[in-house]
Amino acid sequence: MKVIETSKAPGAIGPYSQGFEVNGFVFTSGQIPVDPSTGNVPEGISAQAEWSCKNVGAILEAAGVGFENVVKTTCFLADMGDFAAFNEVYAKYFVSKPARSCVAVKALPKGVLCEIEAIAEK
Repeated sequence: MKVIETSKAPGAIGPYSQGFEVNGFVFTSGQIPVDPSTGNVPEGISAQAEWSCKNVGAILEAAGVGFENVVKTTCFLADMGDFAAFNEVYAKYFVSKPARSCVAVKALPKGVLCEIEAIAEK
């Protein structure tokens, strides 16, 4: 197993890694919409979805893969009313349409509106 770390995505805010590479797959931890250079969270679901996607992308890049290698994502929304706006942004990044689960949750870290985790083939 190999730990994946990059300064281009937010550092872990708990006892976990940004990602792992194991047996030809890359597993990212859930990425919330935090700008890693400032620690700020933008307003609104569209801007937050952009940052969550960018942060997943940074971890994938650090592992030597891209969005086209993603085979499965899990998406968490604080409000299922944001589903359409979230999908609009998500579709720009995950163009290969990987398998996906998308669920509404009661709350997310730092009060954000979305979080994305991914599994990619190496």
